[in-house]
Amino acid sequence: MIKKLAIGTMAVGFACTSIAQDGQTIKIKPESGYSFTVVKDIEATPVQNQNRTGTCWSFSTLGFLESELIRTGKGEHNLSEMYVVNHTYKEKADRYVRMHGHTNFGAGGAFVDIAHVWDKYGMVPEEVYDGLNYGSETHNHSELDNILKAYVDAVIENKQKTLTPTWKEGYDAVVAAYLGEVPSEFEYRGKRYTPKSYADDLGLNMDDYVSITSYTHHPFYEKFMLEIPDNWLHVQSYNLPIDELMRVMEESVMNGYSFAWGADVSEKGFAFREGLAILPEDPSTIKVKGKDNAQFNNAGADKISNAFETPVKQLEVDQDMRQKQFDNWKTTDDHGMQVTGIVEDQNGDKYFLVKNSWGTKYNNLDGYFFASQAYAKLKTMNIYLHKDAIPRDIAKKLDL
Repeated sequence: MIKKLAIGTMAVGFACTSIAQDGQTIKIKPESGYSFTVVKDIEATPVQNQNRTGTCWSFSTLGFLESELIRTGKGEHNLSEMYVVNHTYKEKADRYVRMHGHTNFGAGGAFVDIAHVWDKYGMVPEEVYDGLNYGSETHNHSELDNILKAYVDAVIENKQKTLTPTWKEGYDAVVAAYLGEVPSEFEYRGKRYTPKSYADDLGLNMDDYVSITSYTHHPFYEKFMLEIPDNWLHVQSYNLPIDELMRVMEESVMNGYSFAWGADVSEKGFAFREGLAILPEDPSTIKVKGKDNAQFNNAGADKISNAFETPVKQLEVDQDMRQKQFDNWKTTDDHGMQVTGIVEDQNGDKYFLVKNSWGTKYNNLDGYFFASQAYAKLKTMNIYLHKDAIPRDIAKKLDL
């Protein structure tokens, strides 16, 4: 069963057995002053849990591509996030050593990493490769990430002044010890595949997917390499004025296209436990309680404010504000998610329906949340979507 935004029969809670319908009215929790109407809800696969890993980029992009498979009539598939992680970890190590350590090396990545792996290595289903080769039922890369970084740094230190021909074999063996050996062949749904033939059978063309952003330090309607550490492949994004980017985001959803969403989630108004990402005019009313080390920032920490109880006036965002936040490191490349719909509150303000990858237990929305348009306008780093989802007049400006 395809799991979308799941709403309980009383329209005040959420259950995994029912599916939201456009036009349905919902509440985050019974006592909440927020009342949302579903404007558009796109079919999506179940929420996953990246747990203690920095691999949101793989979970969010594959969740998006799984929705694309549904949209294109290929049915429901659960693709392997750790298959992508395995290959990117190896390629990052090679690049890091070749650059004598003068490039980013870490668990983070970008949406385009999946296209890179898809085209070069293929794809496999989750049931064929779950990446859990270390005796755990949930993902935890704390130990693995530390070992891999120490390994490549030791190679670069290179006291012998020459690299051994076997350093990569040792590194790959560590990756395989934790994540498992990637299969060269496998059987799935009664057919025999290689990773390349499975990717071909899925029928998605990675050239159809593009990254779009909005910053003024490069010309609009052209491409540039988004300067974020996790863009280790140095892939370029199309640059749009923010109002046009917001139009792309809204119209794509309304026309049945979801997208992968890269955003800063360090703001006080990002309260995953409350099911909201908002941008109040007065953020001082929000009090943060405790830490959220499991997710590497405080995005999932307890946050207390009347802004989470009833709608409040939100900040007016413009292009200059976005640029200053990016230039001053107030907006950083924190987290990758998937936008699967649009809802509207009782005041007529629209919010994006966002599928996260932190499991289903931490809020009342089964792992989804609502991001206000103000929040998205300020804190969107980039989006990744099918080029056919872009309105024609904007696509023409981008020469797509």
